Amino acid sequence: MTEDLTVDHLLPAGIALGAGLLGAFLLRLLLRWLAGHADRTRWSGDDVIVAALRTVAPWAAVAGGVAGAAAALPLTRTVQHSVNQVLQVLLIFVATVTAARVVAGLVRTVTTSRSGVAGSATIFVNITRILVLAIGFLVMLQTLGVSIAPMLTALGVGGLAVALALQDTLANLFAGIHILASKTVQPGDYIQLSSGEEGYVEDINWRQTTVRELSNNLVVIPNGQLAKSNMTNFMRPEQRLTVLVQVGVSYDSDLEHVERVTTEVIAEVMTEVGGAVPDHEPAIRFHTFGDSRIGFTVILGVGEFSDQYRIKHEFIKRLHKRYRVEGIRIPSPARTVALQQGAVVLPQQRTGEDPVPLG
Repeated sequence: MTEDLTVDHLLPAGIALGAGLLGAFLLRLLLRWLAGHADRTRWSGDDVIVAALRTVAPWAAVAGGVAGAAAALPLTRTVQHSVNQVLQVLLIFVATVTAARVVAGLVRTVTTSRSGVAGSATIFVNITRILVLAIGFLVMLQTLGVSIAPMLTALGVGGLAVALALQDTLANLFAGIHILASKTVQPGDYIQLSSGEEGYVEDINWRQTTVRELSNNLVVIPNGQLAKSNMTNFMRPEQRLTVLVQVGVSYDSDLEHVERVTTEVIAEVMTEVGGAVPDHEPAIRFHTFGDSRIGFTVILGVGEFSDQYRIKHEFIKRLHKRYRVEGIRIPSPARTVALQQGAVVLPQQRTGEDPVPLG
């Protein structure tokens, strides 16, 4: 203290502190009102921004009130400087955490809107969050008077050593960034690898890609392996796809009648079964004179990969029932074996003797 405390000192300090607390309270009320309006908008980014401001704005008001109260008190220059530094560090910390939350939330919002799925790619979210926190940490050190130049130099040299030691981890990291940036795979896509793994992509993080199989089991695939594998993405360039069903009818069938009946069943399935494509044009192609049947292919349209099983199930049931009503026969495979009596001749021997007849 440079002098004794008096009412003239305490009154302005109390007013400043009270003003800061009142400002924090009013800001929270204002931001709560803004949050209610943000909930009614389509864009989810404003919800993220308002939620972050509800954290940082009241703390900034309180810090301003404390700074004003400290300025009104007869503090020494050293104490005043220390109080200001503590308040600055506190504000930088709160602002850094808030900024990291805002940036990560906006990245998650953009990722979700572009991929069209509920899940988000956490690799971009984590990278942006770490970058913002690292910048805020360096600013705090600079505020406290700590030189960050030697630290940056040490980080550069140490980063090279870490990069050599973590080659596989960094390879997976950059492979994940490349996969998402190229948009070959997005969360929510159904993929199938040449090694046999297939399922819906749940998430792509800094090291691995998580795939959920139709049996609800999770398959974890390193990003580097995913980037090097031959892969089929059943969701791109669009989710709709066609599936083929092989059918065969007997040779005595009227193929015009078969085609007409099958077309009617296709149209019925496309309009009544969930996951089918109602505007799909029925397609039937005869292609094979088999041993016991004439084979043809039925082409069905489905909304996305997993719908094909339900649509095939319903189509086969309804087609079989309709064929029975129409008298169209689906023959089972049959083969006639003829046994002929006769002599079986043994191969001629090396001695030159005549073959020996049997039978």
